[in-house]
Amino acid sequence: MKNPFLKKKNVSNEIHHLEKKLLHRFRNKDLILRALTHSSFAYENPETAKDNEMMEFLGDSVIGLIAADHFYKAYPEATEGDLSKLKSSASSTIALAVFARKIDLDAFIHLGRGEDKSGGRKKDSILAGMFEAVVAAIYLDGGYEPARNFFQSLLKGSFTKIKDDEMQINNYKSALQEFLHKEDLPAPTYKTISAKGPDHKKEFVVEVYVNKTVLAKARGASRKSAELKAAEIALKSFFGKKIKALTQETFIFKK
Repeated sequence: MKNPFLKKKNVSNEIHHLEKKLLHRFRNKDLILRALTHSSFAYENPETAKDNEMMEFLGDSVIGLIAADHFYKAYPEATEGDLSKLKSSASSTIALAVFARKIDLDAFIHLGRGEDKSGGRKKDSILAGMFEAVVAAIYLDGGYEPARNFFQSLLKGSFTKIKDDEMQINNYKSALQEFLHKEDLPAPTYKTISAKGPDHKKEFVVEVYVNKTVLAKARGASRKSAELKAAEIALKSFFGKKIKALTQETFIFKK
């Protein structure tokens, strides 16, 4: 089944430009074209396009293996728990969306007209899925090594701050809940105060509470990102400079 984008006059240039970012030249161009095809586009073009959902499934596992292998070798003194947290922070939806933006993947994805108009190119879930599918395409076309070389290049750029003597890593929301539990306080609750703006540029405002006390308020492009930021602000109010940001979701607790 030929992807309709093969008919575009500039598709070869687009693929070539993306290949430079992916550090891989595809022998089978259909693989990368399918990886870039969202289900909304395939739905509008059922006779000519096939979506990338199966490739997302494969890419998720390939990314997990690469991340586990990378952190296992990079931090031989780390505990299993810390390695698990590093792997999770590198393969979460928010992290993969960040990686997708770093390679301008949003400019290459093929979306249905409605999804595109509603700001689909900016959605973390779509960008993360596309990134997984692209990693799967590299893996299917060239094997593990080119997939590892590509994803590891992004990991090295994002996790260079970590030192073995400060390997106490946690997720902001989990850490806030754990801290409150130790203080014999109830679990935090998150309340969306407002959600303003058009679909492609919506801003959420979230407050985090304990009982009826507001611990922090934050803004974000999604409810999840606003909740994470609120949890981060709350934790920093308790621990100050001991909190060192690692990713949007995780931090290092300095000893």
